[in-house]
Amino acid sequence: MPKKPKHIADHLRQVLINGASAPHTEEVQHFFKEVVTSRGWYTQEIRKLARRFTKVIKNDAGLDYLVAVADELFKGKVLEEKVLAVFLLETSVGEFTEKHFKLFGDWLDRVTTWADHDALVQYLLGPMIVAEPKRSAYSFRWAKSRDEWHRRAAAVSLIRGARKKNFAAEIERMTDLLLSDENDMVQKGLGWLLREAAKYNPKPTLPLLMKISERAPRLVLRTACETVAPAARERILGSASKARSRPQTTMTA
Repeated sequence: MPKKPKHIADHLRQVLINGASAPHTEEVQHFFKEVVTSRGWYTQEIRKLARRFTKVIKNDAGLDYLVAVADELFKGKVLEEKVLAVFLLETSVGEFTEKHFKLFGDWLDRVTTWADHDALVQYLLGPMIVAEPKRSAYSFRWAKSRDEWHRRAAAVSLIRGARKKNFAAEIERMTDLLLSDENDMVQKGLGWLLREAAKYNPKPTLPLLMKISERAPRLVLRTACETVAPAARERILGSASKARSRPQTTMTA
């Protein structure tokens, strides 16, 4: 009888502890506003560890057992445990079903930093939306959430598709939904999405950036324009600057 997934997850937690780097743990904290529990592992080291264990666990106990181990790891508060959970699964994305997608979507409730959020969305949810575009409906549900991480996921989950020149209509719709969001994590996520869309599919994206230029937050627009050709970037940012310099009219009695 195989050991319970929690037993394997606990073993992996111990591996992370044994290989911890105290100096890098201090470095990691500089990237976050909130206090982060970290073991001090570099991303590529975690990925190498994941590849080694993924092959063994999957061959011995199967895909669903591997998912169960990852599910246990993503319940923790330690950054590397959550990233390891994602990396254990990233090479199996093509084998996952709708049941798995819903489970990974539920992991958004456990997110505590942009790092575990972006790992989950970029390496699991995003690729699964590309594989089955109708799943983008979940992105629009997340956009209406009160939780900032769900709203960030709404934008970031479309990035993989944007890089394949897909989801132009969805990106415009998502922009309308999130453009007035005041949370900086959400603004950075939307700006990131628009930046990738502008880079890989500029024909529909540049007119969208001009359309929103007068009302988009600076953070969103400047991030979106990072990959735009200089002349187009100057037009877009110039339009935004002119709009902000106009005198505000007020209603008088």
